[in-house]
Amino acid sequence: MSRIGRRTIEIKEGVVVNFAENIISVKGPKGELTQVVHPQVKVIIKDKEIEVAVKNPENKNERALWGLFNALIFNMVKGVTEGFSKSLEINGVGYRFEIKGKQLVLHVGFSHLVELDLPAGVEASVEGNVLTITGFDKQVVGAFAAKVREVRKPEPYKGKGIKYTDEQIIRKAGKQAKTAE
Repeated sequence: MSRIGRRTIEIKEGVVVNFAENIISVKGPKGELTQVVHPQVKVIIKDKEIEVAVKNPENKNERALWGLFNALIFNMVKGVTEGFSKSLEINGVGYRFEIKGKQLVLHVGFSHLVELDLPAGVEASVEGNVLTITGFDKQVVGAFAAKVREVRKPEPYKGKGIKYTDEQIIRKAGKQAKTAE
């Protein structure tokens, strides 16, 4: 039995959930999300709860789908009510984030500026050397944060680059001079 699959998902106030023809749509105050559901997965909507089940819980692949779709639907409901956010920190002399309209401009030591377009439904804010990316779709927020980090990954010697705020960078010792005998 899937522990994640067995949990029921609470539908919060102001959220409308529809399930028809293997497509689930969740609409809330922050936006609307849709997801195609695998044919082996059953979604049951009762009162203010959503239950996810599979046709054959003894099959290992179907148990995996059971937990997967429960987590996806849970994230959809949470996203349209509370939203998701990722924080990135930039370190280095002259390194900084800048927001111009719907673009994020990165000054990361290249001879040129790196400009990234913000995806639909994603907002970014800069406070000092910390960039906060927020949105209602967890997958889009995470993918955009990973794309920003990929521009200049943190290096292990001085720690320069872009990292998640909760990320630990393992530092390496640099070259050491020979000791005089």
